[in-house]
Amino acid sequence: MWQMLRADERNLIERAAAGDRSAGEALIRAHQDSLYAYILRMSGRPDVAEDIVQEAFVRVLTHLDRFDPQYRFSTWLFTIAKRLYVNACQKHKPVYDSDVVGSRRSAVHAPDAPTIDGETRDNARDALQDALLALNEDQREVVLLFHQHNWPIALIAQHIGMPEGTVKSHLHRARRKMRDVLESTARRRASVEEAWT
Repeated sequence: MWQMLRADERNLIERAAAGDRSAGEALIRAHQDSLYAYILRMSGRPDVAEDIVQEAFVRVLTHLDRFDPQYRFSTWLFTIAKRLYVNACQKHKPVYDSDVVGSRRSAVHAPDAPTIDGETRDNARDALQDALLALNEDQREVVLLFHQHNWPIALIAQHIGMPEGTVKSHLHRARRKMRDVLESTARRRASVEEAWT
């Protein structure tokens, strides 16, 4: 994943806050895929992820004057999206559809891959999504931020609002629970082993 330098990002934020539409579009392009992947994995629903991501960017772009540059822009953006997601969950209990989770990202690579590789990847993705959905929401968020987005423990703790030790405990318990889920059936175990070989 491409990382924007903080100085470049700060320049874009200042320009977007001053009304430069191209700077706002550049901010969206830089963070859209990672935010979508995060919300999709949290919710399990592409329609929810699309709505949350769109609303998060609308809020961010209309309130850029509130951004504190001592923090990372991505942390602020993810925090806003997480709040929107929590609010949406309170209104409607999400329905998980593991068949479509990850399809946006895998579709980019699928045409180049032989059918058997695509099927192997899809089976492993579905098994991993089942394991993710077996976690409680805090554990799932910690796993996604740590493993998918490469956030350090300290940043996750700040984002979620819990001590670093608690984040580490969630991560440890989540990994153990995911391993148990992945090893609970022969089908899941075979899907993951096939992808790793």
